[in-house]
Amino acid sequence: MDRATLDPHWTQSFPGLRQLPVSVLDKLAVSSTIVKIPGHSIIFGPGHAPETFLLLLEGTVRVSQVSEGGREIVLYRATAGESCALTTACLMGYEDYHATGVAETDITAVSIPRGVFDDIVATSREFRQFVFTAFSRRITDLFQVIEQVAFSRFDVRLARRLLELADRSGRVTATHQDLANELGSAREVVTRQLQDLQRRGLIRGLRGSVEITDRGELESLSRTM
Repeated sequence: MDRATLDPHWTQSFPGLRQLPVSVLDKLAVSSTIVKIPGHSIIFGPGHAPETFLLLLEGTVRVSQVSEGGREIVLYRATAGESCALTTACLMGYEDYHATGVAETDITAVSIPRGVFDDIVATSREFRQFVFTAFSRRITDLFQVIEQVAFSRFDVRLARRLLELADRSGRVTATHQDLANELGSAREVVTRQLQDLQRRGLIRGLRGSVEITDRGELESLSRTM
């Protein structure tokens, strides 16, 4: 993890922080640092307590949970302009992490020490509102994940995730195991469903990736209740 000089205007990357009082901005400027984390690095994991509050300036962090049997499910992703809800929960509750955060890309983030975070949350209404608003939005996202896992058809969930992960050309760079991790399922289940989608002409399977060939029909499937 590399550290760099903190840009004094970094708060402009977070709309919720733009109205912070000057005294709070000064405290953050003095006590916070910029950290750079290489892609594919593990940022946090189960059994470890957070020491800092990270606000992402660049990059994407994938947060996932692994069952006792080794099956993984992606809970959410934090991207530029966001914080990590799990880190917020652990900081507020003085708990260890119960999931894993991995840098999907190179990461640039503002690192706020735990003591400073505690102090500003307690004394600044604006900062507290920023933290709790981001946290509540992520909790809503997590409830949607639970609802989809519990009640949605698997082919519908797969269609939605393919559309979410696809680049502008319609290609999803992911193995069958990667997609299984995204959806909390087994690789064999994903393989069968991808084969079915390919037979229907919605996708084309490539080595290590999937190409969407009929976005309209895939989007229609993704909206199925």
